Amino acid sequence: MPLTPTRLEDDHVILEPLRPEHAPALEAAAADGELWKLWFTSAPPPGQAASYIAKALQSQADGQHLPFAVREKSTNEIVGSTRYYDFAAELPRIAIGYTWYAKRWQRSHLNSACKRLLLKHAFEALDCVAVEFHTDHRNLDSQRAIERLGACKDGILRAHKRRPDGTLRDTVCYSILAGEWPDVNRWLGMRLERLTKALPLPNPPLQAGEGAD
Repeated sequence: MPLTPTRLEDDHVILEPLRPEHAPALEAAAADGELWKLWFTSAPPPGQAASYIAKALQSQADGQHLPFAVREKSTNEIVGSTRYYDFAAELPRIAIGYTWYAKRWQRSHLNSACKRLLLKHAFEALDCVAVEFHTDHRNLDSQRAIERLGACKDGILRAHKRRPDGTLRDTVCYSILAGEWPDVNRWLGMRLERLTKALPLPNPPLQAGEGAD
């Protein structure tokens, strides 16, 4: 079962299949907080959004990744990117990651909305048995955010991959199983309702935090 580009949408966010024309908006989003300076983020540096997208689309053509641009609906702005990756069609099983958001949208409702859409599609459309999340062992904000989704910590892969700066990282691994999805779905629905009622639009910018895998 191949990964097919698809548009995912709810009341809060639209996940659009990543396209070359998203490059200017992604570059502007990454500039909010200078996200490329964070050693644990995958956000593109200035002038590299087009090559970032080209590489993501090549991984999509290879059948392993399905990248999205994140559009926040109240402002109609592209505010970041996320994707499926490590697709194991024989199970099927998939991972969610390569996630980053403009600084002003970090610690808002945005991440819960995106993850709920991606989890719903993975379990209910792709019929996955499990969804994985991987993050740098130093990225404590990302770990806390994944745990708030209801994911179970499976363990740590030591010296698992290299960061953009060449240093070795340990990868913390989490997962949600298909049988856990109904409860996770209800929890995320309640969390989204609470966050959207409690938080105004993030202007002025919030402090940097969750959002970079």
